[in-house]
Amino acid sequence: MATVSADAPAASPAPRARTETRAAWLVRQFARLPLQLLMIVVALLWLVPTFGLLLTSLMPSDRISEMGWWKLFAEPSMATLENYRAMFDDSDLVDALLTTAIIAVGNTALLVLVASLAGYAFAWLSFPGRDALFVVVIGLLVVPLQIALIPIFSLYNSTGLFDTELGLILFHVAFGLPFGIFLLRNFFAGIPKDILESARIDGASEARIFFRLILPLGLPAIASLAIFQFLWTWNDLLVALTFGRDVQPLTVAIFSQLRQFGSNIELIAPASFLSLAVPLAVFLAFQRYFVQGLLAGSVK
Repeated sequence: MATVSADAPAASPAPRARTETRAAWLVRQFARLPLQLLMIVVALLWLVPTFGLLLTSLMPSDRISEMGWWKLFAEPSMATLENYRAMFDDSDLVDALLTTAIIAVGNTALLVLVASLAGYAFAWLSFPGRDALFVVVIGLLVVPLQIALIPIFSLYNSTGLFDTELGLILFHVAFGLPFGIFLLRNFFAGIPKDILESARIDGASEARIFFRLILPLGLPAIASLAIFQFLWTWNDLLVALTFGRDVQPLTVAIFSQLRQFGSNIELIAPASFLSLAVPLAVFLAFQRYFVQGLLAGSVK
């Protein structure tokens, strides 16, 4: 009987089979084609009006009413920044832009701080009535904003908060808190308990745990909440019209320009595009946290 020498080379492994043939890859890509085409169409439907507004804002004021924005492709030398210069020379629009920035940034920062503290308390601190109070917070999510306009209007008149930036900030914070607390509480509850227990064993206070552990670990959810609140406040018109007279955000200023000077499109177009571009830039800057924060805060 023949024996196999120990020095004989081992049989070489069979070549690895290709995991996917070219035909299978083509079939998979073809199956995705309808969805990709649909996404392209939706993107174009969203981008064309925005792009048209940009081109309109770059057209000379005497040509806007005479020709469509697409004619700028035939005469690119016609583009000018004069409309933006005129917009920034308009003190009402500049003041409105600054007012919008103060209200949007101020209420977003205050909301994130309060919602983070409340979310941490609901997630990791024990106190009487915690679960019942959290149910109340969830119930406030379904309360429409419109039902509070008249009561808050009366309250603001009696407290001197009407027609002030602080009044608008507090209103936006009040109606943003239920969603913010719900989102951050669910995210914070998913943080491993061992991390917090180790910090407490090492002598860390609750404040130190919150600022040194909870906030850094909760950055995705906090960024998602900040994006939501900033966009909602920046684009708000109803609340600003109700609680403001001299204090006018950019949306109200554009509305006033459109109502008083319907043909003043050379100011309305650049102001409208700027009002659109700022929240879009904020979203693009923090989009990597957006989906991660929403998904992490949606389940326990």
